[in-house]
Amino acid sequence: MTTISTATRVLDHGDGRGLQAVLLDMDGTLVDTEDFWWQAEASLFAELGYALDEKDRAQVVGGPMSRVIDYLIAATGVDLAPADLTVLINQRFVDLLAGGVPLMPGAERLLNTLAAHGVPAALVSASHRHVIDIVLQSLGAHHFAFTVAGDEVPRTKPHPDPYLEAARRLGAEPGRCVVVEDAPTGVRSAEAAGCPVIAVPSVAVIEPAPGRLVLPSLEQVDLELLRSLVASRV
Repeated sequence: MTTISTATRVLDHGDGRGLQAVLLDMDGTLVDTEDFWWQAEASLFAELGYALDEKDRAQVVGGPMSRVIDYLIAATGVDLAPADLTVLINQRFVDLLAGGVPLMPGAERLLNTLAAHGVPAALVSASHRHVIDIVLQSLGAHHFAFTVAGDEVPRTKPHPDPYLEAARRLGAEPGRCVVVEDAPTGVRSAEAAGCPVIAVPSVAVIEPAPGRLVLPSLEQVDLELLRSLVASRV
């Protein structure tokens, strides 16, 4: 279990207005697993006699699983209960992870930079706990103060609950926690929580907006940029 029950408190830097923490999505942001999810979904439905296309992929990227399942059942009319379909997709995804998970370009450098400068990082994902724990074997649990899973909050993304919970555990202000996301669902969650956002789109298009910076790669994210996003809000 990688979630901690007690709060990890951040240090206040100087004027009480600076960056307190960085909250990071997992699938498609730090690890290149969005293709794995799509392979799991598309191959399963192909076996069931339904062909999913790129339009469907754009709808399911970023989870959460409950929304993905509802969409796939409505789009295909497959005769499966949501709970049964969830189990089948999750198992197929886990099987695909067996060979390890590739990190996104710039992910390791960013996590090492945060650690070197004492900036707390938390992993905030719509994936369920058992999936996160598998991915952490490749990503490295030591990079994070804690992780928040989609099945550990009352409402997962696109609701603000996961990012509010992460800020609460850190004793931080949401407006001083920069979120890094790859999908519109996660961006909506972070913005609803009041966090500044860096979006690095993986599949679905994300447009720039006030309080939201859109970049092509994590390789462009550095500490100066993270600090500037918080400073611009005060």
